[in-house]
Amino acid sequence: MLKQRIITAAMMIPIVIAIIFLLDTVWFSIFIAILVSIGAWEWAGLCRLSKKYQYVYSSLFLLILACLYSNSDMNVYYEVLIGGVFYWFVAIFLIFSYQSKYKLLPKSSSILLVMGLFLLIPMWVSLNVLKSFPENGASLIMFLMLLIWGADTAAYFVGKKWGKRQLASQVSPRKTWEGSLGGIIAGIGIALAFVIVSDQTLTRGVVLIGLSILTVSISIIGDLTESMVKREANIKDSGFILPGHGGVMDRIDSLTAAAPVFAFGIVNLGIGI
Repeated sequence: MLKQRIITAAMMIPIVIAIIFLLDTVWFSIFIAILVSIGAWEWAGLCRLSKKYQYVYSSLFLLILACLYSNSDMNVYYEVLIGGVFYWFVAIFLIFSYQSKYKLLPKSSSILLVMGLFLLIPMWVSLNVLKSFPENGASLIMFLMLLIWGADTAAYFVGKKWGKRQLASQVSPRKTWEGSLGGIIAGIGIALAFVIVSDQTLTRGVVLIGLSILTVSISIIGDLTESMVKREANIKDSGFILPGHGGVMDRIDSLTAAAPVFAFGIVNLGIGI
């Protein structure tokens, strides 16, 4: 399993780098829209929809994204970012409740499908907002990817080696506090490296490291949210498109939470890389 994960990741990394740096804003937006529509199809499957309605739900996403792109109003994008950031505070509440006897995660497929909108659309908007930065858009996205995937990898290996205390036993029994801390420390290391390489001022460097800690922390919530829905649906993986990793949602679950928070921070704090 680990070998297959490594092989798939090794194949994905150069493709992702090429997409980030070589595609212009239009083609990048289209590619992420396709990725989001696949994620939406998988999310609808977790909500127990038939394949027919999975395609309907996925097509609805493409329609919404096309409308957003045709408008291309940064004020609208900013409002979507705010909605995306706010949603993750609700998700934290749902995860805490799932750990208790109350389990407030909605059982209704309709409500879960609405949750899917708040998961995926803000992610698409955030990546487009970051890409739109004329001088360093690609670098911002690359930094975000390194931050999330680096932290995720560190959390996996630290948790496997030293993990003892479960982070959220009812949601994802294999995730541990030790692994999460390892991921956050890795995130700090990645941010510090970027601060040094990009020759940031002390103030901007401290702010970037702080934003990175917040981004990695909230990415854990994204991971736990999908795990919670999969547990309710009694499904191990959201799909099978990525051998060793599962589906698209299994690979971008952390990013759905991290991207809106990171983009919101970059826009409001004016940090450059």
